Amino acid sequence: MVKHIILWTLNPELTEEEMQTVKAGIKEGLEGLVGKVPGLIDVKVQINGRLSSSTADLMLDCTLENEEALKGYAQHPEHLAVANTKVRPFTVQRSCLDYAF
Repeated sequence: MVKHIILWTLNPELTEEEMQTVKAGIKEGLEGLVGKVPGLIDVKVQINGRLSSSTADLMLDCTLENEEALKGYAQHPEHLAVANTKVRPFTVQRSCLDYAF
């Protein structure tokens, strides 16, 4: 099994209302990939409850079958569609941690 964890910082020029809309869109888009991307077992996008000590605005936590599934996920057309329309246009920083367990 593989964990794929991403932390994003949203564009600070977004209004609070825009940030909430963007977060909801990212959550809906990425969590909707389960059952569409081979080897993708679980997706959780954390958008609420952020404490003031945080340095990121939202988190993606994916579980995949193996490293090969992670590579497939990264290139899957439905994942790329979400990334290119709901994530990348609105984020300014991305950190990734992938690990096997």
